[in-house]
Amino acid sequence: MTAEHAAVVRGRTVPKRRVDALLAAVPARDPEATRPEALARAERQRRRWATQVVVIDELAQRACVERGLKPPAEVAPDRVLAVAETDVADLGSIVAAALAHSPAARLLLAELEGEQEVAEAAVRDYYDRNRDRFLTAEALRRGVDPFGRVSSEDFVPYDQAREGVARELRRAAGRRAFFGWLDQSKAGVVYTAGHEHPGDPAHPDHEHRH
Repeated sequence: MTAEHAAVVRGRTVPKRRVDALLAAVPARDPEATRPEALARAERQRRRWATQVVVIDELAQRACVERGLKPPAEVAPDRVLAVAETDVADLGSIVAAALAHSPAARLLLAELEGEQEVAEAAVRDYYDRNRDRFLTAEALRRGVDPFGRVSSEDFVPYDQAREGVARELRRAAGRRAFFGWLDQSKAGVVYTAGHEHPGDPAHPDHEHRH
């Protein structure tokens, strides 16, 4: 008998119907594939991809409960594109889609970002090493070379730039913490046949994309 679940997370099954619902809401990745074998391979990989997204949502919901956060209700599949692509483009396709799909994952990421402490020295160092990012609008209009002969007046003062730099560093640290949590949490997940990670070399269709 074919299993009715796509994965087992800490002894609890993740039903295939959740994966099927996500697949029904997300267009195929490779609409140009026309050969039967290419279509079949693309669909197998798409199912594995969707399973990862659903598993991350499941893990995030549990993490929210463990942290005393109120987990959002189970996500509707048609909200898979709820987050702007530019906000998650640097995270890789699976994690980006999971954050776009899962309110619990977004809540957890925000919580992890809020927990990060950024040292003043790190903020100052970033400001000093990336002066080209802090040219004033007037200096940009004049085409000032930030690494050439410049005046201190050509740069946004540190006190004005500090908050934005700290926010950016905190965001980056929060994402690193999220990836660390995810790697640890997924270690105990058991997938049923046909639902493995798309990049798992144990199956013949494996591929690795970012």
